[in-house]
Amino acid sequence: MTESSPPRYYAHSENAHGEKHLIRKHLMAVSNIISEFSKDTNWEEEAQVCGILHDIGKYSDMFQQRLSGKISGVDHWSPGAWFALQNALVASALAIQGHHIGLQEGSKSSLRGMELAKLATEHPLKIKLSESNIENLKIRLAIDRIKFPFPNSTVINLKEGFQKQISAMFDVRMLFSCLVDADFLDTEAHFEANCNYEKKYRESGPLLDAQKSLEALYDFMGNNIRLFKQPSEIVTLSRNMLWEMVGNQSSNTTGLFTMTAPTGSGKTLAMLRFALEHAKKNNLKRIIIALPFLSIIEQTASEYKKIFQNFPENYVLEHHSLAEILEEDEKKSEEKAKKARQILSENWDAPIIITTNVQILESLFSNRPFACRKLHNLMKSIIIFDEAQTIPQHLAVVTLAALSHLSQTYGTSVVFATATQPAFDTLSENVHKIAGVGWQPTEIVHNKSLLYKNLSRYTVTWPIEGEKKSWENLSNEIKNERQVLCIVNLKNHALEILEKIKDKKGVFYISTNLCPLHRQTLLAEVKERLKENQECRLISTQCVEAGVDIDFPVVYRSLAPLDSIIQAAGRCNREGKLHDKQGNSIVGEVRVFEPAVEGKYYAKYPTMAYYQAAEVTRTMLIENPKGLDINNPDVFHSYYKMLYNVNSPENQSEKLRNAIKSVNFVEVAKEYHLIEKTTIQVLVPYTPHIEKFKMLDTQQMEKGINSKWIREAQGLAVGIYRPHSEHPAWEVLIPAKLRYGAGESMGWYILEDRRKQFYDAQLGLCLPQSQQFLIG
Repeated sequence: MTESSPPRYYAHSENAHGEKHLIRKHLMAVSNIISEFSKDTNWEEEAQVCGILHDIGKYSDMFQQRLSGKISGVDHWSPGAWFALQNALVASALAIQGHHIGLQEGSKSSLRGMELAKLATEHPLKIKLSESNIENLKIRLAIDRIKFPFPNSTVINLKEGFQKQISAMFDVRMLFSCLVDADFLDTEAHFEANCNYEKKYRESGPLLDAQKSLEALYDFMGNNIRLFKQPSEIVTLSRNMLWEMVGNQSSNTTGLFTMTAPTGSGKTLAMLRFALEHAKKNNLKRIIIALPFLSIIEQTASEYKKIFQNFPENYVLEHHSLAEILEEDEKKSEEKAKKARQILSENWDAPIIITTNVQILESLFSNRPFACRKLHNLMKSIIIFDEAQTIPQHLAVVTLAALSHLSQTYGTSVVFATATQPAFDTLSENVHKIAGVGWQPTEIVHNKSLLYKNLSRYTVTWPIEGEKKSWENLSNEIKNERQVLCIVNLKNHALEILEKIKDKKGVFYISTNLCPLHRQTLLAEVKERLKENQECRLISTQCVEAGVDIDFPVVYRSLAPLDSIIQAAGRCNREGKLHDKQGNSIVGEVRVFEPAVEGKYYAKYPTMAYYQAAEVTRTMLIENPKGLDINNPDVFHSYYKMLYNVNSPENQSEKLRNAIKSVNFVEVAKEYHLIEKTTIQVLVPYTPHIEKFKMLDTQQMEKGINSKWIREAQGLAVGIYRPHSEHPAWEVLIPAKLRYGAGESMGWYILEDRRKQFYDAQLGLCLPQSQQFLIG
């Protein structure tokens, strides 16, 4: 550098080859990447400016000292945020402010808190402001020849502001997502550079090839006897009917859809056909399948991977909830870039993604960089929520509002698929108030009533008003059945029955006390006994009601929410193959009963919401003493309307409503969560896989846990509600160690069970006095 050369300013420290990252190169690269991400929006120009401004605080002398290790605790984001705000770029200001600390608050008073003079004297995070004089930074930008025009259109229209809070906050998150991902990608490329200091950007995931994918799906279906063979069977005919109906509707333009189809109608593969043909028609970039339970994810992913086994690696990407450990990895992102599947999971850069409702929906309302990073990849996609009835009622209106805005503004199609379609259309007016658009989806299955009628494979016996059944009488009835499934609402109810029938052959018990590998083993044995016509009596909680492919001739179901009863009925004569001794087709039997249990609601049901929904079922039975036709979609539409009248979903979650009203991203993220109680995962020593347990235990002790460890541990993990601090369970729960830095994982524990008394071969996890804490 000559005497006249201007000083050089850097964004990041040396990579492995000793090269620092020039701010100018970083800002221009991020601006270009974010421009590409936002090209299908009307705020691409603001996104480009946001990319340039996000790190201008690094042009300060103080930040350069921080890079050299002379000082620490420097806020480099506020100068860019304040500069953006001074130029009426509200969304950019919030995104820039949040790209390290998370989105904060959009109220006027909070925005005024970005003023540099205030931050220089008293910073809320008790750290130093890198530069309080914007003019100094403008000079250095000019020296580096960085220019940018201010945009003609902005994310937040100043006249409207945050009037439609859900929509406006969602748009801010979208810009935030583009910025965070672009920033991560360019930073990562710097640290992955080769010896010639050529940035090494990660390889993009494979692109969706809708036509080739459809060909693979048709090849798979052609070899699938379940759908195309034996056309005389009513189940097969109904599956073909659904297959054709979804094909007829796939040419629609992007928008909101419902797919209402009965259990056993082949919905899993039919919705994939719709997604692929719809993506081909509308040039969509990816397909996202969101599911409520891990067991369904495993089953769906396994089936889809068979279809696309000859496609590029990670064509089908599973993304479970690994938030805690990935947040820890995020802190290390400048030290070591992550690879392969984990890399693609970070921003959902894959053509077909199978994830959880928790992962996608909580991301829509998050304020954290890592969780929001993938949101921009929802643009021009199709998202299918299978088992849509599991979306909590108290979150329904805000969830529908966000998804409706996503669809209308960003060219994304949203499909709610389920056998028990909620009456969300009745909430449309409430959705419109906070999003500017309502909820009026198009039904894909145009003749669903015929489909349900054709697939009526069982009769339902309902309890008459006041009729209750003792555990003794129920157990005797179960004993008299050769093959029977009984589903109850609570684990202690299941144990009551289990104790009374344990002397019979072929008795099984399944609940979430059992780890997934344990459940899989038992279900495989159950299926084999059913196939061989051996005695089989399965006692279970509601964990078998969705995503578990079992087929019993007789199903008992304790009185419950109507959608749970319908799901349970889907396990009865599922394949429509029941015959009498003469070979004639017969229907299965679903017997709904009310147990003779005294006490308050929690002695009968897992939660207050569950109790309220069950009471709606009871009310409908009183009004319809002959019983309810659960093969009539109009019946469960009426059920949901009545349930909404009882619970008023638009009026629930006051804290969340207030957080949205005040445009407080932090509080919204805090209050929007699908699982109400804090849960932990316990690694258990399931005997057939004891060596795997020992290996995982050793790994966490010696190296700590990370996302790879968690994926390996899922099969041996039991989820429980976190016991209170004085609970005796803590005597046998050992915190897993984190891989990075000192400390313990607050979400994962190892069961210390030397005497083999806390993980039972039949009952699963049996912590001392823990029944009230286990997830039902």
